[in-house]
Amino acid sequence: MTETPTAAGGTTSSGTPAIDRFTCVIPAGGVGSRLWPLSRAKAPKFLLDLTGSGDSLLRATWNRLAPIAPPERIMVVTGNAHRDSVVEQLPGLLPDNLVTESEPKDSSAAIGLAAALLELRDPDAILGSFAADHVIRGSVLFQRAVRTAVLAADRGYIATIGIHPGHPATGFGYIKCGSARGDLAAFDVYDVEEFVEKPDEATARDYLARGGYLWNAGMFIARASVLLDQMALTEPELVAALREIAEAWSSPKRAAVARERLWPNLKKIAIDYSVAEPAAAAGKMVCVAAHFEWDDVGDFASIADLLTRGRKGDLAVLGDGAQVLSDASSGIVVSESDRLVALVGMQDVVVVDTPDVLLVTSKQHAQDVKGLVTRMKVSGGGHLL
Repeated sequence: MTETPTAAGGTTSSGTPAIDRFTCVIPAGGVGSRLWPLSRAKAPKFLLDLTGSGDSLLRATWNRLAPIAPPERIMVVTGNAHRDSVVEQLPGLLPDNLVTESEPKDSSAAIGLAAALLELRDPDAILGSFAADHVIRGSVLFQRAVRTAVLAADRGYIATIGIHPGHPATGFGYIKCGSARGDLAAFDVYDVEEFVEKPDEATARDYLARGGYLWNAGMFIARASVLLDQMALTEPELVAALREIAEAWSSPKRAAVARERLWPNLKKIAIDYSVAEPAAAAGKMVCVAAHFEWDDVGDFASIADLLTRGRKGDLAVLGDGAQVLSDASSGIVVSESDRLVALVGMQDVVVVDTPDVLLVTSKQHAQDVKGLVTRMKVSGGGHLL
């Protein structure tokens, strides 16, 4: 490990507590193709209200992080195309903390660039990455988990936050936990033995029966320098380029260095593969087992379950002014039009009615919507994406 543990109290030699050196990074990217036609390139899912709360997922993420870090320590990484929408939804976001990408290069580049910028601001900086498009209930439990992870990160570990599985989900990755780490916290902190890809249902049921497996929520907390140094072990050219981009970020050379020379050629790789899995294999990763409710609302079936709280036989309705007439039907209707949607005897149905596209499927096949999007890209339907 490249960093040595700090004092047990979680402070630097200057006396700054770990939590006061902590910056929340919100990667706001991706289209959410399983939520098409509601989520599109110009209006990706993180900019949408998918819970009926009145706030977009991005705004809800900001509100969730605000009790942990002030605005000067909340950073958003997003694409140039969504810059104006992000600024509109987050008026408290400081200009220096809005990091825009000229083109998407996956999570290693997005989070790595944020880490490189923070490393320059403060060599002892700690960052936490929290996706802009997740739904979390239980703010106090969330804050407790994050604060615990920050203390572990300050000791030189890369920490992640795992969610106790409520059912044998096949749409999430899992974390296999090892020994309890009482030296880091009194409870809920464990070594990470490995990350497991999305399992089939039988395997997921086995994980729940055996115990010791948590859902991987994709949250990573580490010292900025530790995260970059770990990434450099597997992707040295990527990290070298990110640090060079960060050096030029506030200078007149930024456009030439970042957008024209380096960024277009950055390797696309998820941070799970560049950092998390290698760190776990090297014994450098710990997991905080959290107790809040979490969902990545990855498809319409998950939104339906979220809105009905898993009550079978209920029909979820989403959309301002949606007009729905239902008789003996369940599932979800999402309406962005002014016409009436009438359902009779439809179980676990998914209906998404937009001005230019009508999608009808079932909760069972909600994951397959992504396949339609892929087909449209090659068949001339790109204008609808």
